[in-house]
Amino acid sequence: MNRNTLKNIHKIAASLAFILIATFQVSTILADTFATERLIADVKSTILVFVPVLMLAMMATGISANKLYTGTMKGVFKTKQTRMKIAAINGIFVLLPAAVILARWSEQGQFDTLYWTVQGIEIITGLVNLTMIGLNIRDGIRLGRKAKKVYC
Repeated sequence: MNRNTLKNIHKIAASLAFILIATFQVSTILADTFATERLIADVKSTILVFVPVLMLAMMATGISANKLYTGTMKGVFKTKQTRMKIAAINGIFVLLPAAVILARWSEQGQFDTLYWTVQGIEIITGLVNLTMIGLNIRDGIRLGRKAKKVYC
């Protein structure tokens, strides 16, 4: 696979991950604030359906980055890699379990203190991941501009 194809895969996968996380966050916050319990449950089950797409986008982002930038990571590349590792840990250990639990509890009508505590943790962690991926996208755009200046 050539370098331009890898770059395009990387850009598309990172953008898709960002859009999905943003959509999950906005739909969750809107449903929790304005919707009925039934609609909250529908939002939670819909998010759960799209979690595998998010996971694939995150994996494609990481794999393409590793293929594009081999060797020892330094500077901005190291920062981006660290952010992605944190986002992956958050996703695996907080967001994925929370999505499953919240979908189940909301389907059962269990909107108790524990539900809202987990929901709060999920929102905060999701916003952290959204911020880190957004910063990585920003840094990637900046790196692309610098490369164009060097080669032009």
